[in-house]
Amino acid sequence: MATTQDIHSQSSILHPPPRRSEAKTGRCVFIAGPTAVGKSEIALALAEQLGGEIISADSMQVYRGLDIGTAKPSPADRARVPHHLIDICDLTESFDAAQFIRRAQKAVEEIQLRGRVPVFCGGTGLYFKAFLSGLGEAPSANPELRAELEAASFEALLRELRERDPEAYGKIDKQNPRRVIRAVEVIRLTGKKFSEQRAEWKSTVHSPQSTVFFCVNRQPADLHARINIRVDEMFRRGLVDETRELLKHGLEQNQTAMQAIGYRQVVEHLRGERNLAETIELVKIKTRQFAKRQLTWFRRQLDPEWIELKPGESLEMVLADLQRSNSMSTRLPTTAVSP
Repeated sequence: MATTQDIHSQSSILHPPPRRSEAKTGRCVFIAGPTAVGKSEIALALAEQLGGEIISADSMQVYRGLDIGTAKPSPADRARVPHHLIDICDLTESFDAAQFIRRAQKAVEEIQLRGRVPVFCGGTGLYFKAFLSGLGEAPSANPELRAELEAASFEALLRELRERDPEAYGKIDKQNPRRVIRAVEVIRLTGKKFSEQRAEWKSTVHSPQSTVFFCVNRQPADLHARINIRVDEMFRRGLVDETRELLKHGLEQNQTAMQAIGYRQVVEHLRGERNLAETIELVKIKTRQFAKRQLTWFRRQLDPEWIELKPGESLEMVLADLQRSNSMSTRLPTTAVSP
């Protein structure tokens, strides 16, 4: 699972990110959607059908070791179809949208040189928008200032943000300390409102004529049931043991990874803050809330073709619907490409 509405701040940018005009988006498929909706299964089957390779657009799956809690594709799935931008960072490293753009563009170029189709799949809305529209200019992270802000009380940071940028304060996810810290950091470094710098993005994603962009969704009751099943399965597979092992490798020191739903709650459980049953229920609640925020963000910030999945609908039926869509039928081949 991705981090809470991460969907993700204008994080530390080491070099100016490429603008949208530089992005090679031709003959790409983009499949976005909330957690547990079933997009990974669709992307896998579609990539096989098209002769494609999958580029993960998930801000947590980049980290090695965060496997169960992020519903990372299994080794068998990665053997079926090549996957990119998974397991590329240690927990001691940081990763942001600017790095995603650069790595994703490189992956697209390599995939297309092989005569195959890049299939983006994930739930981190910022990554989709950043790749297609570019990022507004923002300063690089300042290590000294960042350390100062991380040591400050969260309440004080919220007060500062409210006073200096009421618009950003009204919109920001106040349950995500990393986003608040980044907003205050940008304000202090530039003297400008964080909301004004984010406004440099276009209001919606521009989709080139050769780009196919779907967002899959389900009715709330159906999606909630799938989330509950997924969370139960994660704990059955050993999420607690995985988290305990990750703590030995720096999980708590990585502010991004610690925002991942599931891991944070299990860390609190291991500290004795709540029992296992309460933790499992809390992860379900947090995940349902996160899925709702994802959908809100996709609707406001992206411009996809929406596909509603139905309970019991076969994968073959879903693929047939995708192939019949105007964007797919006019922009991409419908027959598989030889490896």
